Amino acid sequence: MIKAFGHAFDGIIKTMRTERNFRIHIFFGILAVIGCIIFRVAAWQAVAVAFAIFFVLAMELMNTAIEALTDLSCKGKIHPLAKTAKDAAAGAVLLAAVLAVAIGAIVFVPEILDLF
Repeated sequence: MIKAFGHAFDGIIKTMRTERNFRIHIFFGILAVIGCIIFRVAAWQAVAVAFAIFFVLAMELMNTAIEALTDLSCKGKIHPLAKTAKDAAAGAVLLAAVLAVAIGAIVFVPEILDLF
């Protein structure tokens, strides 16, 4: 079991080192956590924000895995089905990010408007 966790963390760390978009998602996730702390949002709102952060990161990890496997199986050749797989995986990340932005807007826009 400890080995399995080690492999999982290796995947996360390798993705963090090699995938710019993953690092961008982490950055915005950290900003969202800081926003939750600063605005002292309700527990259910913090849970929604945490869900959104982890959902986007999980989708980005899956996207990276699908891209790696697709590249491996195509051996450098471009195939229409490979493009479909990679585009669909990227689309999954996009949908997760749109959901995260919507949750962030629902949680933070009223808090920001209350400042004015």
